[in-house]
Amino acid sequence: MKSRETKIRIYTTLGTLLSLVLLLVFLFWGENFELLKSLFTDDLSREELQQRLSDFGFRGYVTLTVLNMVQLVCTFLPSQPVQILSGITYGFYAGVVCCVIGVFLGATAVYLLQKSFGHKLRHLFGKTLHLDVDAIARSNKSSVIVILLYLVPVIPYGVLCFFSASMGMRYRRYILVNMIGAIPTICLGVGLGYMTITASLELIVCVLVVLIALAILLFCSRKWLLSRITAMAKPYSSKTKVRKGNPVMLYLFYFGARVGYFFAGIHIKSTNRLKKKVKGPAIVLCNHGSFIDFLYAETLLLKSQPHFVAARLYFYHKMLGGLMRRLGVFPKSMFALDVESVKNSMKVLQEGRVLAMMPEARLSTAGRFEDIQPSTYSFLKKCQVDVYTVKISGDYLANPKWGKGLRRGARVEAELDVLLTADQLQSMTEAEIKQAVEDRLYYDEFAWLEQHPDYRYTTKNLAEGLENILTICPKCHGRHTIQTEGREVSCEHCGKLTELNDRYGFAEDFTFQNFGQWYDWQKEELKKEILADPDYVLSSPVELRLPSKDGKTLTRPGGEGVCTLSRNGLTYKGTRDGEAYEISFTLSKIYRLLFGAGENFEVYNGSEILYFVPAERRSAVDWYMASIILHDEA
Repeated sequence: MKSRETKIRIYTTLGTLLSLVLLLVFLFWGENFELLKSLFTDDLSREELQQRLSDFGFRGYVTLTVLNMVQLVCTFLPSQPVQILSGITYGFYAGVVCCVIGVFLGATAVYLLQKSFGHKLRHLFGKTLHLDVDAIARSNKSSVIVILLYLVPVIPYGVLCFFSASMGMRYRRYILVNMIGAIPTICLGVGLGYMTITASLELIVCVLVVLIALAILLFCSRKWLLSRITAMAKPYSSKTKVRKGNPVMLYLFYFGARVGYFFAGIHIKSTNRLKKKVKGPAIVLCNHGSFIDFLYAETLLLKSQPHFVAARLYFYHKMLGGLMRRLGVFPKSMFALDVESVKNSMKVLQEGRVLAMMPEARLSTAGRFEDIQPSTYSFLKKCQVDVYTVKISGDYLANPKWGKGLRRGARVEAELDVLLTADQLQSMTEAEIKQAVEDRLYYDEFAWLEQHPDYRYTTKNLAEGLENILTICPKCHGRHTIQTEGREVSCEHCGKLTELNDRYGFAEDFTFQNFGQWYDWQKEELKKEILADPDYVLSSPVELRLPSKDGKTLTRPGGEGVCTLSRNGLTYKGTRDGEAYEISFTLSKIYRLLFGAGENFEVYNGSEILYFVPAERRSAVDWYMASIILHDEA
């Protein structure tokens, strides 16, 4: 096999070199050489020069085509003189055709030569251009980058052809990219030559001055241009420098959300206890029962143009991340050290703006307040600014974490009030701050619903999705046997268990009044299991997904392996991008595993998410509950 490849390389190289030799012989043979020589040695007027060139006849077309080809293969030769000569000799259209054919043949020859010599020249030309060759080769914008490089002065066509050929492009794409890049400058060069014959001296001088000035400007800026072009090759990043939100987009987004609420049958009641807008620097804390809580909070904070903190996962998508940045939102790696997020938060406050946070840092699982990481209270203590709260009720029941869509007939209440002033924070301990925050933000959606006996939820599929947070059957104790359809809840072994009424309650003869009690019971069962077994291990085959590289999706396939969770922490052993990979996190670093109901569990490692999809997707909530129990019992 290798012998055959070697022969192909030899034949290709010899064939290309032989073709070039024959073309050069034709170029400098007999009268061709004398005619070319006379152009530079004889003192000719413009009319005589044009006549002398026209004497080349057919040989002239071939000669100019060959010259264009040679200057491309011999990368050190500039292309502009031949293009100008083509315009002088045969006019604009014929001159462009000669140059285009010559560049096409030359680019083809370069492609063949590069295939013969492999990638030996790749980094040589990359170094010449001061470009990150590997990054450009991996980028999905490599074609655009090559085309843009044709616009940078003093980069010969041949260098760009060798460079692009070395990136492994297929011939069709390679030739198309280089012809698109070369044709504009070919037209410019030929047009300039044609103008020297047909236009007045004054016009020629004016055009030359402009072109020379532009060339000098581009030449002086070439390093900046190359750095900007190279930056296009870098993979999309979730990293963000917070900026002030676009007020027009904020109002349009808010208006669109209100229209959406109306058609979804959700009624919102907003109460501003301040009777005025929040003025920065300030921090606003919101409880987090629903994915769209920031929209409910925005009904009270719109005039303050707050900067919300959101999970970094959503910034892995380029379009979604771009929209959020324009709304003033910035990312955070939840339950992980994130210096970038801290800097952005401090920048917002230092510039006298409003920072909005959801300190639970994950959606409520069963409609009740989730605990807050202790570092949040030290952050509030350090900032020493006024702290406000937006307490939201009914948001979980309107759009539960496990549910499928918004619930018609839902009522949501949002209330804005001051919690602590900067002076109060200064004299309080972190424990006192913790108590004040939890007292204000604590919620229990079932207790709130009891206070409103007239509220009804009319959605037909009200129970669908509950199997993703209810993992143990209360009758047979089977795991992951729960099924839902419409409003019915059943077990694969026991049949129908109960059904959900229009107030999220179960039938009176069922073991639990609501799914919140069911969730608490199964969590206690898991806790008993963990405490009874000092060697407790939760393990599952998983698919590893990593942050998207191109920003077209949130995550991408990363590998396969096995995850284990024990008193030693979380460990993944498997593959990552085709190579063996292992990583571990202690319980202190995890704090809580994030999870998507019936989808995945996840942990951040700096600015990167490790997104694990277990073989039994309904078990994702088990990983979340186990991480809480193991961490708190450690």
